[in-house]
Amino acid sequence: MTMNDGYLEPTMESATALVTSGHEGPFLMLNLLKFREVADYSAAPALRPDAQISGSDAFDLYVAATLPHLEKSGGALLLNAPAAKWFIGPAGDQWDRVMLVRQTSVNGFLGWAEHEAYLDGIGHRMAALLDSRLLPIFDGGADLLGQV
Repeated sequence: MTMNDGYLEPTMESATALVTSGHEGPFLMLNLLKFREVADYSAAPALRPDAQISGSDAFDLYVAATLPHLEKSGGALLLNAPAAKWFIGPAGDQWDRVMLVRQTSVNGFLGWAEHEAYLDGIGHRMAALLDSRLLPIFDGGADLLGQV
């Protein structure tokens, strides 16, 4: 994989696996994020700010636009912080930010993620990201950080 081949959207297989997981109740979603140096709004020109901004700043716009929808669905942003260098891991595999989101349920996650107002702001996410990994954490993870 080259840097231009980042993972920005779920595949049909990964989406199907999440929907058919059979998991009920709260879960966590771990996000590892790598930003573009300069946000690329070519796919969402209507959202382009007047001045050029960084990928990190574009992602902050995405978080601001989507956080109300996450919270309305009962979810919560538990962590949104810069990522440090790996303690154990490959030296060349560096992420810029780590986020941890608590979701009420798979259906709750799908509901807010398909909401029209959420989709209106997703262009900021696409402009911001060079690469990402999202990992659902089931089986007790949400219990450790409090129930929704």
